[in-house]
Amino acid sequence: MQKFTRLEGLVAPLDRANVDTDAIIPKQFLKSIKRSGFGVNLFDAWRYLDHGEPGMDTAKRKPNPDFVLNQPRYKGANILVARKNFGCGSSREHAPWALDDYGFRALIAPSYADIFYNNCFKNGLLPIVLPETQVDRIFHDVAAFPGFRLVVDLGAQTVAYPDGSQVFGFEVDAFRKHSLLNGLDEIGITLQHAVEIKTFETKRRLEQPWLFS
Repeated sequence: MQKFTRLEGLVAPLDRANVDTDAIIPKQFLKSIKRSGFGVNLFDAWRYLDHGEPGMDTAKRKPNPDFVLNQPRYKGANILVARKNFGCGSSREHAPWALDDYGFRALIAPSYADIFYNNCFKNGLLPIVLPETQVDRIFHDVAAFPGFRLVVDLGAQTVAYPDGSQVFGFEVDAFRKHSLLNGLDEIGITLQHAVEIKTFETKRRLEQPWLFS
């Protein structure tokens, strides 16, 4: 998993509440268990005017010019600001996969669905919770200033304007923070104990050989 320490990036606004995981990555694209390749279909029903299916050539599809991610000013955005209850609906892990594959590294919203929130940390995304008043301020400034950027510092637990005029603190669980800072998913955390695991298995093979016959 990619480490997350500090990120300065372009911000894209998704001004909708209760965005569910089927909107993030529609159900017809869930046929693969690979973590890559989902970015082209992120928010598929909103990004395109036609109905999407796996294997379609997106270059030949009709983009929705009114959808925020299709607007040139947000091309290359890697921070997404959204409204409350982002990621509600089904528990599909494909949702953070799609956001990550598209290029987002951090999300900012007043609240998230619990399972989606947990899945983000497991896949290298940082879901930041800020009060609605601060999220409103970010939405206002994103709209007012083309090219609006933010600096996310996980170590300091802050979201800041590049000029330092606004700095917002956020809370994050210490274990999740440690995992993101060091690029450790659940497998990576387990492998930190590889020596102990090998020692245990060697001992068990000697004491309970019938389990391995």
